Amino acid sequence: MTLASVALVLGLALGQHAPAADPHAPAAPAAADAHAHEHPTADAHVAVPGAHGEAAPHGEAAGHGGGHQATLPETMMHHVANGSVMELPGFCDGGFKWNCEIDLVKATHGGWKFQVGKTTIDMTPSKHVVMMLLSALILTVLLVVAASKRSLVPRGLYNFVELLVEFVRGIAIANIGKKDADRFVPYLCAAFFFVLTMNLLGLVPFMATATANISVTVVLALFTFFVTQYAAIKSMGIGGYMAHMTGGVPKALWWLWPIMIPVEFLGLFTKPFALTIRLFANMVAGHFVILALLGLIFAVSFWVFPVSVALALGIFMLELFVAFVQAYIFTMLSALFIGAGLQHHGHDEHHDDDHGHAGHGEADHVSHAAGKVPGHG
Repeated sequence: MTLASVALVLGLALGQHAPAADPHAPAAPAAADAHAHEHPTADAHVAVPGAHGEAAPHGEAAGHGGGHQATLPETMMHHVANGSVMELPGFCDGGFKWNCEIDLVKATHGGWKFQVGKTTIDMTPSKHVVMMLLSALILTVLLVVAASKRSLVPRGLYNFVELLVEFVRGIAIANIGKKDADRFVPYLCAAFFFVLTMNLLGLVPFMATATANISVTVVLALFTFFVTQYAAIKSMGIGGYMAHMTGGVPKALWWLWPIMIPVEFLGLFTKPFALTIRLFANMVAGHFVILALLGLIFAVSFWVFPVSVALALGIFMLELFVAFVQAYIFTMLSALFIGAGLQHHGHDEHHDDDHGHAGHGEADHVSHAAGKVPGHG
């Protein structure tokens, strides 16, 4: 790590001395402007035209009719943010290119828009929507192939899938309880596999991370929220659910309800909020760090590339681990929130059972003291 730091500092130092002519670079456009004022007619035909003799619009990227090149922050945001254009390698503009653009609006013939009354609903797929559909397709194919190879002795892909399912079932049992865990294992498995597939797909070159879109993580968290509320209402009933909103404060202290009810109500939404931000922030952060490290090569100096590439590769390997960890954390927290809704009802039953066991123990103790147990007669 010390050698990497020294190499990075050395590269930065070399980069500071490399562009010696940069401070005088703005003088060229100024001289050209002065020459244009002196000879306006002679330079009219020399000016850089657009497609039809007009100046190129401001903000167009190089290679698309303009002279503006994207900065490092713009490149990073373009990679992470959602959009209607995908860049894939292929044949375009008369040859093979690594960044052929696919406009999803044009590919869908102007987009998929539906009119519902006075409201227009735009269902045109975006880059992250395509990634979600691709993840669902890959996941469906893998599970169907694995299920077709089911045997008494698990092997290959089926063995791996069964291992992950048992892992998720163990999470459910630990957080929900063995009695009710199997009811929620299908949902937890679907959440685990879907989040994991989207996380891993975002690490493939030319793909995008759908879980780096906060809209996606919000919807995933809302699924857990609705399942949690359904489980709690079905377990406690409407009356018990509403009584739970008082935070367990008895009727004798009813004057505390105006304080506890808003707190409990807000607590319902802090759980999906935690799911949303945790998954979104972790997936965005890794991509930003990798792009920032690689961007040092272009923003500072070519001499930093050994350290930049090495550190970026290390972060990439860490991102592989984070992809599994975030899928696990999302599933574990979902199971924890579902189990919390069920435990309120189960806690009352368990409390009653404890009183019953205590009473039974006291009766046994009296029997032993009275000498009524066999062997004391």
